[in-house]
Amino acid sequence: MHERAPAADFARRALCRFLGCLIALLATSASAASLAEELAGRCRAWAADPHNPWALAHGMALDGRAFRAKDGRPAADVVVSDFLRVRQKDTRDFFFEPFTAEGTPVEPHPALQAKTLLASGIPLSQRFTTPFGPVTLREVVARVKREFQMEQVASPESAWRLDALSLSSRPGDTFRDARGRAVSIHTVMDTALATLEAAHAELAAGMKAGRAQVPKQGQGIYSHPCGGLHYFQAVAGWARHPSVRARWRERLETQRDVLLYRLDSEARQYETAWATAPEHREAVLAQMLKFHGHLLETLGRFRDDTGWRPTPLQQQTVDRARRYLENTVRRMDETGLLSAPSSVATRNRQLALDLVGDTCHAARGEALWSQGPARVTPPASPSPPR
Repeated sequence: MHERAPAADFARRALCRFLGCLIALLATSASAASLAEELAGRCRAWAADPHNPWALAHGMALDGRAFRAKDGRPAADVVVSDFLRVRQKDTRDFFFEPFTAEGTPVEPHPALQAKTLLASGIPLSQRFTTPFGPVTLREVVARVKREFQMEQVASPESAWRLDALSLSSRPGDTFRDARGRAVSIHTVMDTALATLEAAHAELAAGMKAGRAQVPKQGQGIYSHPCGGLHYFQAVAGWARHPSVRARWRERLETQRDVLLYRLDSEARQYETAWATAPEHREAVLAQMLKFHGHLLETLGRFRDDTGWRPTPLQQQTVDRARRYLENTVRRMDETGLLSAPSSVATRNRQLALDLVGDTCHAARGEALWSQGPARVTPPASPSPPR
């Protein structure tokens, strides 16, 4: 009997350790599922306004073509049927206004709606009912191609246009611009990668030198909307094609590493601002939500588009980004900033819009990395087989 006691004690200790690990794992999964569900629920509620096509586009960023407006219609149908315009009667020259007459954003970034429809998994042949007859998504995308100019690639506003071109093209494709000139998608996307490298140059140097952070002062990639993360998505998304991945491999890996380096470089600066500028905490929190949510979304899309499998060290960075996001959301809840964008809109309309859009991006980012049953439907972004 005495000889068996140590074994029994060992078994009990082992069981306790196992149960402790299991409880911790379950708690982590429950927390991940809870955050994903919380963000998704807010996105779906706030982005469903049929009078706000920009908000609807962000709902589609989370749920793809399945997202519906509050009136029950598919969001994609609302956006095209109610907000697509034609330049001249009896022509097929379609476009989206940047804003409505009342100031509601429709397509504040060129090609945002076309890119969203494509990324939502809607085929080019899809027909929409409009006041001027049936319109296909192919016709909407044709406008993006027709208005394209090569010098636009260098613009911080070109991310959505590049994504639309990428999602509607395959390697080797060409299209005609408004002047009838042939444009090679290969040249467009190679130029975009070089533009991304130039915009990331200072961060890449900081990473190589081992600096803890690179000051965020509106330079390079920081001159882009949303910190250039949409631009990164547009460029890296082209590498879903095997031939592109083969040509870009080392260059793209460097850009991925810069993206991972950005997490702690920027997080330190946000924490410093939080501690030293209490009068600006609301703006700091909004920026933290934007950055952490977009970063997780960008890394998740990079993984899915390119087949990237993070190393343990890289996965630690992703996990840290998720913890930063959760901490940001908890802080925003404590301050009441995430209670309802409608209340924020009475004093700061742009901040209210940002909260809607950035909550949706954060919901998608968390969903892409969550291991728990978050019940979030990722967009069915068209991605050719690897």
